[in-house]
Amino acid sequence: MNRPGPGHPPAEPSLEPDEGWHCSHLYYRFDRGVLATLAPSQLKDGREALAAILNPEAENAPQRLQTSLVSGNKADFGLMVMDANPLTVEGVNQRLLSSKLGPALIPTYSFVSMTEISEYVPSVNEYAKRLIQDGETPNTPAYNAKVKAYEARLPAMNKQRLTPEFPPGYPATCFYPMNKKRKVGENWFNLAFSARNRMMAEHARSGMEFAGKVSQLISVGVGFDDWEWGVTLWARNPQFLKDIVYRMRFDEASAKYGEFGGFYTSYVMSPSEMLGHCLGNAS
Repeated sequence: MNRPGPGHPPAEPSLEPDEGWHCSHLYYRFDRGVLATLAPSQLKDGREALAAILNPEAENAPQRLQTSLVSGNKADFGLMVMDANPLTVEGVNQRLLSSKLGPALIPTYSFVSMTEISEYVPSVNEYAKRLIQDGETPNTPAYNAKVKAYEARLPAMNKQRLTPEFPPGYPATCFYPMNKKRKVGENWFNLAFSARNRMMAEHARSGMEFAGKVSQLISVGVGFDDWEWGVTLWARNPQFLKDIVYRMRFDEASAKYGEFGGFYTSYVMSPSEMLGHCLGNAS
């Protein structure tokens, strides 16, 4: 993230970051007791109002808004909301709670973060050095082709990190927060950058094994929430969520230094589809 350096004046006051978006994961449960008190016409109007609030194409919608049906009893449905303006993101939450079905909504969890380009994303030169460390011979046609290909795709990858698109064709999704340990003998933040960078490179290689199966977004909660990072995974099949999390647990960065919060697994749906699953077919 961009920060003013020594001797530079602070940026003008603004709620919008220099780069990237604000990001919130929001989870809710329906209070069936409250729903039972509503007349059919009230429930119908409430469902229509809620679906309109969650319409990602609405005029006042944030840049990104995704609805999913949560598996298990941690919540009934979840939202992932992103925009440059945090009030636009939080506006979705407040409109839901103030809607006709608001009294029947129980917020169960939220995670507030921002998108960023991690310090461990290698530059072109750093990527070239990694190739040599992995056994590539420099200045060969294969080496040069890999460096050129990385240089070509890096801008698009960084754009996806800062202003991500939801991946189409990935119906299963999972969110969990995480920290890096700060324990005696296991303090991530006391390690040299070179050591941290090496472990994160190993972690990235593990993730690359799931290209075409899993898409990932890391958002930073440092200064915004109780956990330091949020991990969002989308998968073409739910089994890939299990496979990638299990695989990456063996990487040193996770096995020795990772701490994890609760997992929220859900299935991407339109707001109307989610309401149908949670409340039954509308009359």
